[in-house]
Amino acid sequence: MKPKSKVLVTRRLPGNALDRIQEKGYHLEVHEGFFLPREDLLKKVEGAIGLIPTVEDRIEAEVMDRAPELKVIACYSVGVDHVDLEAAKARGIRVTHTPGVLTEATADLTLALLLAVARRVVEGVDYARKGLWRAWHPELLLGLDLQGATLGIVGMGRIGQAVAKRAEAFGMKVVYHSRTPKPLPYPYLPLEELLATSDIVSLHVPLTPETRRLMDRKRLLAMKPGAILLNTARGGLVDTEALVEALNGHLFGAGLDVTDPEPLPPGHPLYTLLNAVITPHIGSAGRRTRERMAEIAVANLLAVLEGWEPPNPVV
Repeated sequence: MKPKSKVLVTRRLPGNALDRIQEKGYHLEVHEGFFLPREDLLKKVEGAIGLIPTVEDRIEAEVMDRAPELKVIACYSVGVDHVDLEAAKARGIRVTHTPGVLTEATADLTLALLLAVARRVVEGVDYARKGLWRAWHPELLLGLDLQGATLGIVGMGRIGQAVAKRAEAFGMKVVYHSRTPKPLPYPYLPLEELLATSDIVSLHVPLTPETRRLMDRKRLLAMKPGAILLNTARGGLVDTEALVEALNGHLFGAGLDVTDPEPLPPGHPLYTLLNAVITPHIGSAGRRTRERMAEIAVANLLAVLEGWEPPNPVV
């Protein structure tokens, strides 16, 4: 079979979903490295009619213009803040995403971060490994009890609701804030009230111009003293410099799977704080979840290239 036009995938994806692209006769090009520099992306995208990018790839007008025949950007993610949607729409390029599939995995990690911060797990592991554990003491590494604590969820979509169900199993009280109240069995609160009364605040909103730095200095310091901030959504929701300030005395701690910038540069002040638990954007990193994301991205891509409406369109 004579190869059709090129499809570029910016990272090797788990599972066998990419095989379907070759089976359809397209020329598949996969960047095998861990990081794709901007200049390499601009070169590799030339001649592509299909593109599967990750959240780290900024797909802006400059990238699209390097591939005049580009028909579809099939994002390997739920969020699409890394794609210039207006530029894509103006060029007639379809943009798709992978909704729903990573809900449970991301909710699991949110609770993992909460437990790690509240019970000072990382500090405890380091304490033991460094040989400092010489005896048991009643005041050693005291943390926050979750039973009876109030969890304030900001953004009550699929992931927020999945986190709420898990929190209930720990005996926590759940309150939430979203753009509009929903028919849910949890109290709806204005954002400022939620921040002032919640023992833990967990962010689950998309990154948009309206939500960028939603948690600025004023709101971080408006949180209940001794509270915990969790962010498994997007790093840009939080003012990083202000968070460093808040963690030095006002907040008990923070659990972050995303940061701004991402990744944080070596030696960043957040890395020096014992009450900040930071993971490298692994919210969806269950093997089954990541393989399913690849299957959905490929299905979206092939649908557009074969002349069908994609299952998960954004534009």
